[in-house]
Amino acid sequence: MENTLRGQQKSVLITGCSSGIGYCVASGLKQQGYHVIATARRLESVEMLQQEGFESLQLDLSDSESIHQAFRQVMQQTDGQLYALFNNGAFGLPGAVEDLSRNNLKYQFETNVFGWLELTNLVIPVMRKQGYGRIIQNSSVLGFVAMPFRGAYNASKYAIEGLSDTLRLELKGTGIYVSLIEPGPIISKFRANAVKALQENIDIENSIHREKYIGVLERLNKQGPAAPFTLPPEAVLKRVLHALESSKPKPRYYVTFPTYLFGYLKRVLSFRQMDFLLARAASDGKR
Repeated sequence: MENTLRGQQKSVLITGCSSGIGYCVASGLKQQGYHVIATARRLESVEMLQQEGFESLQLDLSDSESIHQAFRQVMQQTDGQLYALFNNGAFGLPGAVEDLSRNNLKYQFETNVFGWLELTNLVIPVMRKQGYGRIIQNSSVLGFVAMPFRGAYNASKYAIEGLSDTLRLELKGTGIYVSLIEPGPIISKFRANAVKALQENIDIENSIHREKYIGVLERLNKQGPAAPFTLPPEAVLKRVLHALESSKPKPRYYVTFPTYLFGYLKRVLSFRQMDFLLARAASDGKR
C-alpha cells in the first residue's frame, strides 16, 4: 500500500498509545507504511513504545506545556508537515451527576476536551498551509446517547462531537477533513482506569448512590468483557484506515453493534422510550 504524499511518507500523530485503541492503531498504521508518531502520557509508556520500535513522544493532554513541547518535536521530526492527527487519549470518570464537583468535571475535560482542542488548533495551521489533512476524533457511543453514572464522560464526548461537527463545517473546502469514530465496548484498559478514577474522585461511602457504586465497581473489576458485543481494538483501526485513505471520509464511523443499534433507535424512538432503554441497558451492565 502506497502511503506517501509529495514524495514523503504520510505522518500521523496519535495520542494515548500506551494500550488499547491507541496502541492498536499505531501498530496497524506503522505496518501499513505510515510514519507514526505515537504519544503517551507516562514516560514509562513512551519508553516501552520506543523499545518496540515506535517513534514515540511524551504528551500529557492535561498539560498545555506538554502539548506545545510535543508538537514542536513533531514538527521537527516531520519537516513541518503532518498528514493526520488521531485524537484518542482519554479516560472515563464514573459517577452520578449529583456527586460530581466542579473540579471533577474540570479534571475530566482537561484531558478529554481541552487537550484535544489545544492540540487540534496547533495542527490546523500546518494543514491549512500544506492544503490537506485529516483530523480523526475517537469519540464514543456515549457521545450521542447518555447513560446513568457516566455524566462526566458523556459530557466530554458530547462536547467533542459538537466541536468536531462545527470544525468540519468551518474547514469545508480547505482539504482538511474531520471524522468522528464512535465505538461502543472495546477491549482495553478503559475499565481499569475508570475504577481508579471513581475511587479517587467520588466520595462513595457518603453518597446516596453508595450501593450502586459498589455494583459499578464489581462490574468494572470483573474479568473478561463487561458488556455484550465487545470487540477488539482492530475494529477501530479499520475505520481509522478508511478515514485516512478515502477521498471522501465519512463524518462519523460507528463501531460495534450497540453503536449501530442506539444510533438507529435514537432516530426512531421518542425521548421517553430511549430513556427507558438506556436505563435498562445501564442496569444490565453495558458501557
